[in-house]
Amino acid sequence: MHANGASFFFISTMAAAFLGYCSIPFVVPFIIAALVIMHFMALHVHGSSNPLGITGNLDRLPMHGYFVFKDLITVFVFLIAFSLFVFYSPNTMGHPDNYIPGNPLVLPASIVPE
Repeated sequence: MHANGASFFFISTMAAAFLGYCSIPFVVPFIIAALVIMHFMALHVHGSSNPLGITGNLDRLPMHGYFVFKDLITVFVFLIAFSLFVFYSPNTMGHPDNYIPGNPLVLPASIVPE
């Protein structure tokens, strides 16, 4: 499951979004989660391949040690940047109307009839 698997996951996620309000959208995320787990199991057993189908077992690097460390660095850099944004500049994305004290007698100007 390389390119076909990724497109199948994309299509199933779009199906979950466009199904609307019936009994099916509740079940579709669980189906997608089961498909992801089956995909991981298939990757564990058969390994990953490339579009040409050429096996590169001699050139493979182990996941633990190389890629886990690289991913952890990315996660920590994101968490540091996110923490700086949240703790030192929390109102950057705020709307100016949020700082107007509430008055129950005056309707905000942004609320208009259709």
